[in-house]
Amino acid sequence: MTPATAPEESFSASVDRMVDRALAHVKLPPGLAGEIKAVNSVLQVQFPVQLRDGSYHVFKGWRAVHSTHRLPAKGGIRYAPYVSQDEVEALAALMTYKCAIADVPFGGAKGALLIDPRQHDAAELEAITRRFTRELVEHEFMSPGGNVPAPDMGTGPREMAWMADEYKRMRPHDINHLGCVTGKPVTAGGIRGRVEATGRGVQYVLREFFRHPEDVQRAHLTGGLTGKRMVVQGLGNVGYHAAKFLAEEDGVRVIAILEHDGLLFAPDGLNVEAVRQHISARGGVTGFADTAQHQPDSRAGLELECDILLPAAIENQITVHNAARVRAPLVVEAANGPVSFAADEILRQRGVVILPDALVNCGGVVVSYFEWIKNLSHIRFGRMQRRLDERRGEQFANALEQMTGRAVPAALRADLTAGADELALVRSGLDDTLRLAYQEIRAVLLNEPAVQDFRTAAFVVALRKIGTTHMEMGV
Repeated sequence: MTPATAPEESFSASVDRMVDRALAHVKLPPGLAGEIKAVNSVLQVQFPVQLRDGSYHVFKGWRAVHSTHRLPAKGGIRYAPYVSQDEVEALAALMTYKCAIADVPFGGAKGALLIDPRQHDAAELEAITRRFTRELVEHEFMSPGGNVPAPDMGTGPREMAWMADEYKRMRPHDINHLGCVTGKPVTAGGIRGRVEATGRGVQYVLREFFRHPEDVQRAHLTGGLTGKRMVVQGLGNVGYHAAKFLAEEDGVRVIAILEHDGLLFAPDGLNVEAVRQHISARGGVTGFADTAQHQPDSRAGLELECDILLPAAIENQITVHNAARVRAPLVVEAANGPVSFAADEILRQRGVVILPDALVNCGGVVVSYFEWIKNLSHIRFGRMQRRLDERRGEQFANALEQMTGRAVPAALRADLTAGADELALVRSGLDDTLRLAYQEIRAVLLNEPAVQDFRTAAFVVALRKIGTTHMEMGV
């Protein structure tokens, strides 16, 4: 069977093979590698919900816990019409490795409900979400200290608010009830910056990559982010925020956006916000009236000539069937598992640099960690230090004026005297976390010649941390 006709492995098998490649560079006691890779437990539930027309529908859902070497286990809840248990297990495993890479003290978990949310109105979705929540809580697969869901594809702050409220109804004496989920609305115990956290994290990782000329040269690129041509697959929450921030703040030129109904192409760059508004109004990119060209075959956009390819949709988008035709020298995995193991091998052999999902899209869980800390500490970020920072900034500005005999310009004074609010602290913490994670991965890549790509280096970092925790705890 030739590579062009060979079937792709399952998502979980692909993740395991990527981990196996890294295990060749990690010394672990016999049997521990299998323990780390194994999914700890999986809950499958089926439950009926009466819909608004009076009919009943039985929904199927899962919650997989990959690792409890640290608690709580953490991972999103996905609503999609094509999700499977294999997908949930693979995503749970990736969460374990993401948390280790980012030094977030969580184990990995993931959940999903087999549903097309577009086929239900808000009232039905609330009833379904609350019923799913009851299943998770009753089976001990949801609690602030044991298993904490978050938003994923098809869910968002609204669904997390419903889940948190249902948990409170079931566990009214749990004073930490708000910590049972993250990604909630700010008004319901959430944290500022969580909605855009994953996309913002993509931006921070790319900024760090372009701070290192040797890494940029590895991808056969030069210079910084400004002017780089980027193709984005998927303008959902992650793709939209990543593309918007990179275009507006870093001068990246988004030349193509790929969606389910085709692609938009504009060599001079697309207005990301305008495309997003069109998708929200029309359900796709068809009919976008700007100067962009529309093509019905969106997958062909993965093969466009560009500097950065940003797959931000779903898994297995770059496979053995198209990897040889990918022309981007730098692939940035904003989605989970967009490049299969077999495709990864092909791209590596061709010299394509891949910044892996386990690093690139872990911004969501980093800020979820901040939200969880906020919920358990029962105090908002900045409450005890913001005014102190403002007073110190004011004193510094006054001292500067006395020393120079000149008035500090109003804009500079405002910047100096601004105390950090919650959003500023969240962004600072996210930037610091991802910058340090990138540098740790880079150190492995530079100092261990046998490790030759970012993905393997990232898994080496994760496996060593997880292995150390297992050995220290005797689990």
